[in-house]
Amino acid sequence: MSASRNPLLAATASVAGAVLNLVDVPMRALQRALGVPRIGWMFVAPNLVILGLFTFLPIVINFYFAFSGGVELYPSQRPFTGLDNLETLFDCGNYLDPSTCRQDIFWRAIYNTAFFAVVQVGLMVSFALVTALVLNRKIIGRGFFRGVFFYPVLLSPVVVALIWKWMLQREGVLNALMVAAGAAPVEWLTEASWAFFWSVFVSIWAHMGFYTLILLAGLQAIPADVYEAAEMDGATPWRRFSRITLPLLMPNLVVVLVLGMIRAVQVFDEVFVLTGGGPGSATTFIVQYIYQTGFAEAIHQYGLAAAASLVLALSLLLLTLVQLRLTNKTLAGKAGRDDG
Repeated sequence: MSASRNPLLAATASVAGAVLNLVDVPMRALQRALGVPRIGWMFVAPNLVILGLFTFLPIVINFYFAFSGGVELYPSQRPFTGLDNLETLFDCGNYLDPSTCRQDIFWRAIYNTAFFAVVQVGLMVSFALVTALVLNRKIIGRGFFRGVFFYPVLLSPVVVALIWKWMLQREGVLNALMVAAGAAPVEWLTEASWAFFWSVFVSIWAHMGFYTLILLAGLQAIPADVYEAAEMDGATPWRRFSRITLPLLMPNLVVVLVLGMIRAVQVFDEVFVLTGGGPGSATTFIVQYIYQTGFAEAIHQYGLAAAASLVLALSLLLLTLVQLRLTNKTLAGKAGRDDG
């Protein structure tokens, strides 16, 4: 319907044109004042201001806190102490025995985080690869199962932890089923070994769908005629997987491995809601140590928390550099194979 036959549409178009004309005048003047190459900065300036206030400024403040002492919150009231906070964190008689360290909880959190990252990432990548291989086949209800595996990724980590806590607590669903079957209830979240196991399990359950999707995209990018040629040559399924699928999927596997490792090192919300870091310090990880030291304890040791966050930031930086190095190396190897 044309604007002449619809008075409302014509009036709306007239108002919109008037507004655009009003905006056009100052924009043209601003363009003449700044010049065309610099006019783009005006549009990104609000985002840069927000990014600076809520990202870069906190990083600068965190650096200052890491090298200052006291319990005061305002930087102007905190004396500069140099490397004292880092020396406190690394003051150990034997780094393999956290009980000999001045900040024993910090080192227990370090070891817990390292062990969690190795176990969780190893299992998650394995399960994600198997799941992607299955979902890439022509099975009944393939679209439904793809949605089922990806659905937990859409949930908030806190919601995921609350659901599993409701199932795993002493009077929870899992123990109710065990009692109904004649077995004794188990303290799933108050025994150290079980608490750590469920922390790993819940983390895998919550995030595996995302990595499965990355691997599934890599599998679908492999040309089907490569498999057809290998099958005509009499290659076994294992030989096709080891000689075709794995090499061509390696770039995606590297991304999944490193992204999973970065996420595992930063684990906090799910485990904090699920176990609270307990029992004892069995599921206390580095991010939770930073939170407890800086905010949860009666005496807020902001300097120690900031220094620990620098250790975490350094580890994440190293993992990122490893990812870039491995990705470039893998892509270079793939390009060499393609040229050959």
